[in-house]
Amino acid sequence: MKFILLTIAWAVLLRDTFGNIQPQENFDLKRFAGKWYRVGLAYDSPSFAAFKNKLTINMGIVEPKENGDANMTMWTMSKSTGCKSKTCTYTKTTLPGVFTYFSTRHNRIKDVTVVQTNYSEYALLFKFKKFNREYSQVSLYGRTQKLRPELIEKFKKYAMQQGFPEQSIMTPPPPAGNCPPSGHNFFANRNVEKYNFSSEQSPCVYFPFLCVCVCVR
Repeated sequence: MKFILLTIAWAVLLRDTFGNIQPQENFDLKRFAGKWYRVGLAYDSPSFAAFKNKLTINMGIVEPKENGDANMTMWTMSKSTGCKSKTCTYTKTTLPGVFTYFSTRHNRIKDVTVVQTNYSEYALLFKFKKFNREYSQVSLYGRTQKLRPELIEKFKKYAMQQGFPEQSIMTPPPPAGNCPPSGHNFFANRNVEKYNFSSEQSPCVYFPFLCVCVCVR
C-alpha cells in the first residue's frame, strides 16, 4: 500500500512540475551520449546578471550509466585555476528524457528535461522549479561550437515562448583558452567526485544547471 501511494505521489509531482514541458519523444540516452557544447543560455535570475558578460561556451561529456542514470562532466576555464572539470550525476525518472539531480547550492532536488534534440546536431534543455521562477533556465547544446542560424533562432523563440525576456537570452563566445586541452582523455578518470560547491573554497560562482560555473577572477 505504501509503495502504491508513493508511486501516485511521484506521478502527481511530475505532472505538477513539468506541466506543458514535455521531453523529446522516444528519448534515447545512448544516442544522446558523448560530447556537447553549451552554446546558448536563457536565464533571468537577478543574481546571475553581474556574471552574464563572463559566460563562455563550455564543453561537456554525457556518459550513460547501466541503470539509466547519466554523468555530465563540464569543463570551465578560469584565470586563477586554469581548466577544471566537474561532474554531476543525473538520476532517471519515469519519463525518458527527464532527470533529477541534487543541487548543493540550494540544498534541494531539481530537474532537467531534454525537450528537443536530433542527437547529431543540437539539443534544447529546460530546467524548472515550480515554486521559484529564478531557477528556470533554457540551454542550447550543440555537437559543435557553431550551429546553423536556424537552430539559434529556434532556441531564442523557444526561450521567449517560456517567458524569458530577449535580454536574458545569451549566445556566449568561445573560451579564451584551450579547455579541455587538445588530446585530453575525457574518460581517463571515471571516479570523479560529485561537485560540492562552497563559495568559501572556490573563486567561481556556481549556477546549478548542468554544472555551470562562472569564474570571476
